[in-house]
Amino acid sequence: MKLVLAPMEGVVDFKMRQLLTEIGGFDLCVTEFVRVIDACLPDKVFHRYCPELHNNGLTRSGTPVRIQLLGQVAHALAANAVRAIELGSHGVDLNFGCPAKTVNKSKGGAVLLKDPEHMYEIIKAVRDAVPSEHQVTAKIRLGFDDDSNSQEIVDAVVSAGASSIAIHARTKRDGYNPPAYWEKIPPLIKGKDIAVVANGEIWQVEDAILCQKRSGCADLMLGRGALSHPDLARKIKAHFNGEQYVSLQWEHVLYHLIHSAIHHDPAKDEKYFASRTKQWLGYLKRQYSQADILFDEIRRLKTKEDVADVLKKYAIAP
Repeated sequence: MKLVLAPMEGVVDFKMRQLLTEIGGFDLCVTEFVRVIDACLPDKVFHRYCPELHNNGLTRSGTPVRIQLLGQVAHALAANAVRAIELGSHGVDLNFGCPAKTVNKSKGGAVLLKDPEHMYEIIKAVRDAVPSEHQVTAKIRLGFDDDSNSQEIVDAVVSAGASSIAIHARTKRDGYNPPAYWEKIPPLIKGKDIAVVANGEIWQVEDAILCQKRSGCADLMLGRGALSHPDLARKIKAHFNGEQYVSLQWEHVLYHLIHSAIHHDPAKDEKYFASRTKQWLGYLKRQYSQADILFDEIRRLKTKEDVADVLKKYAIAP
């Protein structure tokens, strides 16, 4: 099986990718989407979204990173896909799943699910432009308002020549509300010659097992589950490989946070580490009760040093 770290706008950036891949278990990361309008972007934009390009497209621990593009103009997306590959991206992913209203209003992300023919044109243009040895993948939802055209959506992705498809098993209207409808995936991909990655509501190892069973997909994409449970990918891999694994304790999570790029980033102001730490605690509290207690302890702190001093009181090296 392969485990992919999902792109999450404003959350899973370079620093979070580095932190989570160093804990382990992931085979691939996908970046936050790079917004494409109608022209080829300067190299600095790709490097801003994917600093791993300076390291042959790999995280510090060696996990490949794939740049994700979002837009509606096929030729512009194709040109930017080629440039991303030239700069070192491990394939290119196309975003047809973002539910954000601001993105959808500009005809990007999930709104394109309403028009599978347009999706086909975009994917075909990118696939034709990108050398065949590099993967062109697509991330979709089951539909926009409902899943009535989900088969058309999948057929468009397959016929356009995509290398693989990640299916977030909910519609745009569903947002992130549970459940994820994994059982709707098998009929959509029956007889299709394409690799499929299932996504949505994988919070624990048991969810991964059930998702594989219901979706028929060996490969999975983890998003919010990995943020609340930083060693989830590692635990899933250990389970499926029949290996023994001791779960990451709360003190170990804090150790990883202190020693991550989130903490060591001279380009950011003093408040950055504090705000990012508080943001992550919001996810961690689902798995660790200590997260609520720690949030109360640091909620009024604003500088990196003050927050780090509190974390260091509890952090222990794994």
